[in-house]
Amino acid sequence: MLPFKADGYNFWTWRDRRIHYVEQGAGKPVVLIHGFGASAFHWRYNIPELAKKYKVYAVDLLGFGLSEKALVDYEATVWMEQVSDFLREVVKEPAVLVGNSLGGSTTLLTATEVPELVRGVVLVNSAGQFGDPNSPPESPPAAAEEEQPESAVTRLIVRPIKEAFQRVVIGFLFWQAKQPARVEKVLKSVYKDATNVDDYLIGSITAPAADPNAGEVYYRMMSRFMANQSRYTLDRLLGKLSCPLLLLWGDLDPWVGPAKAARINEFYQDSTVVNLQAGHCPHDEAPEQFNKALLEWLASLEARTPAAEPEPTLQAV
Repeated sequence: MLPFKADGYNFWTWRDRRIHYVEQGAGKPVVLIHGFGASAFHWRYNIPELAKKYKVYAVDLLGFGLSEKALVDYEATVWMEQVSDFLREVVKEPAVLVGNSLGGSTTLLTATEVPELVRGVVLVNSAGQFGDPNSPPESPPAAAEEEQPESAVTRLIVRPIKEAFQRVVIGFLFWQAKQPARVEKVLKSVYKDATNVDDYLIGSITAPAADPNAGEVYYRMMSRFMANQSRYTLDRLLGKLSCPLLLLWGDLDPWVGPAKAARINEFYQDSTVVNLQAGHCPHDEAPEQFNKALLEWLASLEARTPAAEPEPTLQAV
């Protein structure tokens, strides 16, 4: 198991922000991206095993874990750009991206935006939703503003009241979310076998919430969540994906069940599904099952790569 370090492992400066990451092993790179509220330490049982054959990185997304709690607009593109630059500046060669929950949607967006940096994608009970085929196409933001200009009443009264109400509600949710007992309760609701819901895991989630900026960061993330979900739908992203895809799915997940994995598999031809008897975080709840399935798929990915074809480097990217 990866030892917990309160002061972190490695730090990379990205856009003048401190980004925490773990790096172990040697070989072709595999980059692990955590879910909402988690961190690199959520891969505690996976990093040491994967590092026996691969160079493994686990990075804390901006605003999470030991990475800086930056006061920025948390659009989905922020994390995509962070991961893309991490691949360019730290990893320095095309990698396999593995993402759980929010990390899954981040890996998928990254792979579609910078395909030259990504050799394969692994979605682990990923966030994201399919678009409604009956909904009208979205207008560009600028065009929408021209069609429906904001009135003075809306700008000066309605919007401030709405934002103040949102802040009160989300502030209360943040206060709840950082309580150890609450974190334990939520984890046990999504881990069908709660054996690994321990002090290590709970502490790795609650400790970053002590940062003075954590509450504001939480507000900014939550207020953008639905907009990010509706803008970057799974069908749009999968329609642009061009690399092999593995779906490692906890079938007992009460939030994101196996039906989503089946639909993704049906939608995207170059995909493989492995169903695991676990909940929302199978990599931590059932690490032996997870590691075995992931290592087998990674080996099959290597077999697909022509031996005579050299891997591209990113020095000129």
